[in-house]
Amino acid sequence: MPGKIIEINEEEVKAHLGEFVRETVEETLNAMLEAEAEQLVNAQKHERNTDRKGYRAGHYNRKLLTKAGEVTLQMPKLKKVTFETAIIERYKRREISVEEAMVEMYLAGVSVRRVEDITEALWGAKVSPGTISNLNKKIYEEIEKWRNLPLESHYGYVYLDGIWMKRSWAGEVRNVSVLVAIGVNQDGFREIIGVAEGTKEDKDSWQRFLRYLKERGLESVDMFISDKSLGLVESIPEFYPQARWQRCVVHFYRNVFSFVPHGKVKEVATMLKAIHAQENKEEAIRKKDLIAQKLMDMKLHKAAALVREGSLETFSYYHFPVEHWKRIRTNNGLERIMREIRRRTRVIGSFPDGESALMLVAARLRHISGSSWSERKYLNMDLLIDYDQEEHQVS
Repeated sequence: MPGKIIEINEEEVKAHLGEFVRETVEETLNAMLEAEAEQLVNAQKHERNTDRKGYRAGHYNRKLLTKAGEVTLQMPKLKKVTFETAIIERYKRREISVEEAMVEMYLAGVSVRRVEDITEALWGAKVSPGTISNLNKKIYEEIEKWRNLPLESHYGYVYLDGIWMKRSWAGEVRNVSVLVAIGVNQDGFREIIGVAEGTKEDKDSWQRFLRYLKERGLESVDMFISDKSLGLVESIPEFYPQARWQRCVVHFYRNVFSFVPHGKVKEVATMLKAIHAQENKEEAIRKKDLIAQKLMDMKLHKAAALVREGSLETFSYYHFPVEHWKRIRTNNGLERIMREIRRRTRVIGSFPDGESALMLVAARLRHISGSSWSERKYLNMDLLIDYDQEEHQVS
């Protein structure tokens, strides 16, 4: 056996190698920047050259996060020549991805301190609270631009809904709503066309929201689909008098179930579904009267009255192509998105103000709009064009 056993401290070796790699990345990038500067001015440092295109004027330091850790780049300053480097473009892209990741973490409710710790673990350097604040200002500006982009003048169908959140107000926690609109464009694809703070889901809030859509270019809609909000139902004719309104069938069922004993909900659900399984509006009206009478016989008087009086609000979809019925008689698509937003915001608790709530919702919606969600064709809108022409010919 040898007299001595060599022990290796793995942590020290890793740290040494990590610093060696970081220094190598830093030296390599700076050497490449110097070479590019020489090429741009067509001369080396202090070289006398009649073909010189520019002159050096020192350099400035720029911090850059790389996977090897934070490096300091010595960016050349040039006179008579603009220094535009393409060498670190791949690191620029990485830096942007780090920025986006930090903003996403912050908007998802991760604390500033936690963001600092995560960036140090991933990239070898902490990001300061000031940097995070500046990044948030930057992303807020981008979200505001996205929120206010011009709209097409016409959307066949527009789905509307709101989500309630909590915000701090003068030492108290109060509710604030964010209103959302999704439109189906003339090519049959879905777009998130509106998101704005509503304060409440009342008439004044919905009026401001519809005016916001109108001012951005939305001139006409064939039909709005939403839950029954009196403020919304009253506001639609003021801004879009030609548009129909479809009460979400699923929400209507839930309203009826609130007057039905738990043990009879399944039976009543089957009865209600039969109403909306009819081949046309006339048959649906006849069916709803029969169901209302059955509910009366079951001593469910309030449920019967709601079916008799409220069902007509759920029949607007019968005025449109039968191929569209399944997707235009409910607000399920938008509701799924709202549940995802609720899941993402639950960790935050209460927001410091309404703008923060709006920005988080808008950021998530902006992410969704840039995904495959908006690239999947939702409806064949050529059917709607043909259907409109047939309606005019009949009339």
